[in-house]
Amino acid sequence: MQASRSEFLQIRGLRYHIRQWGDPQAPRLFLLHGWMDVSASFQFMIDALQQEWHCIAPDWRGFGLTENSASDTYWFADYLADLDAIFDHYQPAEAVRLVGHSMGGNVAMLYAGVKPERVAALANLEGFGLPATDPAQAPRRMRHWLDEIKLDLSMRPYDDLQQVQKRLQKNNPRLSDARAAFLAQHWARQGRDGKWQILGDVAHKRNGPLLYQVEQIMAAWRQISAPVLWIEGAQTDVSKWFGPEPAFRTEIERRIGHLQQVQRHVLPDAGHMLHHDQPELLAQLLEDFMPR
Repeated sequence: MQASRSEFLQIRGLRYHIRQWGDPQAPRLFLLHGWMDVSASFQFMIDALQQEWHCIAPDWRGFGLTENSASDTYWFADYLADLDAIFDHYQPAEAVRLVGHSMGGNVAMLYAGVKPERVAALANLEGFGLPATDPAQAPRRMRHWLDEIKLDLSMRPYDDLQQVQKRLQKNNPRLSDARAAFLAQHWARQGRDGKWQILGDVAHKRNGPLLYQVEQIMAAWRQISAPVLWIEGAQTDVSKWFGPEPAFRTEIERRIGHLQQVQRHVLPDAGHMLHHDQPELLAQLLEDFMPR
């Protein structure tokens, strides 16, 4: 495995963890992890890269080794502002090469539409967005949020790393023992009581009070000027949040239609965590796509 190193920055009032691999003089590749994940999740893909890159991957606020926001709700716009500050630190004068998985892909796509001049090339790994909403859902959604923030939520503790590993393999049965063991040590941390806790603020489990406005997001996607590499896993299960598969596929095709420049690939024998399932194929696609 290629060794990573950690750097901590003050980003908008939080101590932010930035994981890096490779020569700082090499072309930079920014990697954005998904919900309930951590920056080390990209390790296997990075190990498969054939060219020299300086890979830079933050732990989002409230995940991994980055501080929690100390808020009862995480706001999506904060991810964009955090990302903007990270770019200003590492690459202020040049458009970036950007890779995002799942939630990280959604952040990357929105950012590339809001500030298109800052993104040179973008790879979106399973960042489909969220299901469309109806305004009639708003009162119930707000009421649910008001009730939920009163609840004392907690994350399940684990007795040892083997239990964490099994949890990861339950989420993704394709994950080998070796890869699950590696991820477990970065996905959880041992507390003073000897138990292992997932490195994710439990507040991320709460639904926010605001509805997902898909047409606002699509307005941003239409503004993306960078070429987009759109990659899905052949066995992705994301459709379970959108409804029946035909409706999901119709909606995703509609969303992709808003992009100016897009290359599309489906990775065989890969689910939602395609960077774990097919890191070699993914690395090859990224290196063929990304300018140097």
